[in-house]
Amino acid sequence: MSVPQLPLALRYPPDQRLESYIGAPDGALAQLRAIAVGEAQDWVYLLGPAGTGKTHLALALCAAAEQAGRGSAYLPLAAAAGRLRDALEALEGRDVIALDGLDAIAGRRDDEVALFDFHNRARAAGVALLYTASAAPDGLGLVLPDLRSRLAQCGRIMLSPLDDEGRSAVLRTRALRRGLVLDEAAIDWLLARTGRDLAGLVRLLDRLDRESLAAKRRITVPFLRQVLDASDL
Repeated sequence: MSVPQLPLALRYPPDQRLESYIGAPDGALAQLRAIAVGEAQDWVYLLGPAGTGKTHLALALCAAAEQAGRGSAYLPLAAAAGRLRDALEALEGRDVIALDGLDAIAGRRDDEVALFDFHNRARAAGVALLYTASAAPDGLGLVLPDLRSRLAQCGRIMLSPLDDEGRSAVLRTRALRRGLVLDEAAIDWLLARTGRDLAGLVRLLDRLDRESLAAKRRITVPFLRQVLDASDL
């Protein structure tokens, strides 16, 4: 019995699309779009520190592929560590596959062997692959030299943390998608009070969305102080 596919909107969050990613290196989004629609079969190694949007782009690639009528799959490797062979076998037959977080399986020999075998099968089948990691293959602590070699052959996209201007743009864009109005004073206050981690900032915006709806108030600096002053930020 086949498992019914979830609607695209449920599988891939609407905030995480190629067009909503801010601060991509020159040419990176065009490269990923070409892969998504089948105009290129590049194998991409996406690297950068935490909070730079690696998961955003991995999900966005899969969403763009499905919008183009192609089969895609996203796998967070942390959820499959220790049983990666079985998880990868379930992805057979897709056109585009994103494997997010190589760090989680680095040093696990059985998982590395499973990934090496899958990589070779995917290449033979013409499947497009996107890997994400916090460091280059030589810096991940991989124990399988052949896997390091395969990953080193992938094209690389390097992501960097956003500056305050970029973080402001992300907040503004995400707020607009939710129908929220964040004035510049509120954005400046948030950036001054929170860390640079983008994922944490987006989670905070989700919380503020709920709080403002419950209180039926706009998100202003006084409202932010009321809601967040007693919280650990």
